[in-house]
Amino acid sequence: MPAKAAFYDVDGTLVRTNIVHVYAYYAMNRGSLLGMAGRSLGTAASLPLFGALDFINRKVFNEFFYRYYEGLSEDRLVTVAEDMFEDVLKPALYEQSKDLIAEARRSGCRIVLVTGALDFTMRPLARYLGADELIANKMQFVGGKATGKVIPPIIEGANKANAIRDYCAKEGLSLAHCHGYSDSASDYAMLAIVGRPTAVNPDVRLRQLARAYNWPILDLK
Repeated sequence: MPAKAAFYDVDGTLVRTNIVHVYAYYAMNRGSLLGMAGRSLGTAASLPLFGALDFINRKVFNEFFYRYYEGLSEDRLVTVAEDMFEDVLKPALYEQSKDLIAEARRSGCRIVLVTGALDFTMRPLARYLGADELIANKMQFVGGKATGKVIPPIIEGANKANAIRDYCAKEGLSLAHCHGYSDSASDYAMLAIVGRPTAVNPDVRLRQLARAYNWPILDLK
């Protein structure tokens, strides 16, 4: 097996979507028409709050946002994930995402997706991209129903870096030879921990950091 890995954030890095788009798909594909409409309108009304929380603190945003899954059936969430991939994630893939992953594969890297999204929503994408590993948030289920709580630690910010460090230690990989790809300054720790970081479609702050540290910058289409 390769002695190095390429770690990819997902939202904004490989796909144009984010976790709000994913939940919106579930909201529109569950229950009665009236219930679906109510959940969809509720999600739309909360968008300004989501944006503010995400800007202030990604961990707080994740903890707040995933409460919207409370009460949803685990079986249904897993089943709908396949359709959601076809309808939402696959069309939103940047055209160059597969090339970026193929290049890392040719250089001898394992392919690892590292995302704050829920694991069951990302498995079809990971399979489609041929990823070797998926590091993602895990929803807590009790009696087959989502509690709305994520099993700690929440995969975001510094915890992404910790997850990558733990993965490399477990698999005997050299962090200095690993690659990291992200679009957000919130993933600075994830990028800083690997020897070969790359800013992909970076936000303003990450673009500034990448220029300051002379990291490569990619703008995928």
